[in-house]
Amino acid sequence: METSDPRGAEGEEELASADRADATNKPAPEPPDERDARLAELEDRWRRAAADLDNARKRAARELALARDAERARAASVFLPIVDGLADAVTYAKQVNDPLAEGIESIREQAVAALERLGYPRIDAAGVPFDPRIHEVVSVVDRDDLAPRTVAAVTRLGFGVPERLLRPAGVVVTATRE
Repeated sequence: METSDPRGAEGEEELASADRADATNKPAPEPPDERDARLAELEDRWRRAAADLDNARKRAARELALARDAERARAASVFLPIVDGLADAVTYAKQVNDPLAEGIESIREQAVAALERLGYPRIDAAGVPFDPRIHEVVSVVDRDDLAPRTVAAVTRLGFGVPERLLRPAGVVVTATRE
């Protein structure tokens, strides 16, 4: 028994045409060498993109750390005039025998402790060799009891470490002997 297509001969031609179109729309299979080369190229691009992302993450982390350190230094530097002012107030209060000297000294120590908590330890040691990375010479003295180029006294507190210095200590240094 024969089924007839209501479209007739034209319908059969349309179906044949559709089958040919489907066959031409499908990509031809790549030869194995070309497929392997394409796969290697895509894998290389993927690895490079992953490496770029990793580098961007590391760069962002470094920049964040630098920005955090810069902001910490900016905030800590606000305390420096306060510490200096309190040191001057303590000196004056002690000269005039003011009983407030101890209270002012306590507040000054709290401000210094705050700077230390921010990562800037005090630089106030006398009797140590002069280090131009953390000391600033404000005066030179002749003293026989100390070796040459030794910190004889600290006139202004310094804060920080050589790698991250907020302010060098103002020091009096012994003269070099010739």
